[in-house]
Amino acid sequence: MINNKTLATYLSEYLNITKFSDYCPNGLQIEGKSDVSKIIAGVSANQDLIERAIDEKADALFVHHGFFWKNESPVIIGIKKNRIKALLDNNINLFAYHLPLDAHPIMGNNIQLAMRLNIQNPQPVGDTLVWQGQVDSSLADVVQAVQRVTQRTALVFGPKNKPIKKIAWCTGGAQSYIEHAIDVGADCFITGEVSEQIPGICQENDIAFISAGHHATERYGVQALCQHLSQEFSLDYQYIDIDNIV
Repeated sequence: MINNKTLATYLSEYLNITKFSDYCPNGLQIEGKSDVSKIIAGVSANQDLIERAIDEKADALFVHHGFFWKNESPVIIGIKKNRIKALLDNNINLFAYHLPLDAHPIMGNNIQLAMRLNIQNPQPVGDTLVWQGQVDSSLADVVQAVQRVTQRTALVFGPKNKPIKKIAWCTGGAQSYIEHAIDVGADCFITGEVSEQIPGICQENDIAFISAGHHATERYGVQALCQHLSQEFSLDYQYIDIDNIV
């Protein structure tokens, strides 16, 4: 068991959240009960996940996508009111970590995805959120590995027969970061989403692109983080995946 504020302080330091200028607040977003002994992890704080956390009698819910995003309406009505009310009515803490959980060198979404894809020598590209590493494979084999890990069909663009030696990736909605992959000479870029201009960029720069799903590529950081917390503080932990094909 651990105090919720103590847990928030620990994670603020562990994930180095002050380093990031993010689109949302990182840390304890909704305050619940003081004593935390059972935690639930999930990708996004939607109503389905909150209801599952209530059913499991969780003390705290940990997510990658929480509340209070920049440029969204600040009023608490509709689905936001329903979600927050459900948490408050059941005294459940909501912890959310966005960019710090993408970038962390051990628990982050990017390094966790690299481990599952067996990418060698993974490292960040400068000060960006994009990572790079080495494989020795065909594009077909990389796609097969991505689909096996994410358990969904990927969208693939670019040269089909080019050997893949250097690979770059960034989980979530990072399709615009393909320029970083091009700059470091990557043969393939993996991310979660795709935009209309991507096929043309791939063709003109001889780079393959794999869109593997925003939700699917960001399952792993919050699991690794909560597994760490469960061991560090003897907490009861469960991961709940709410199906999302996007």
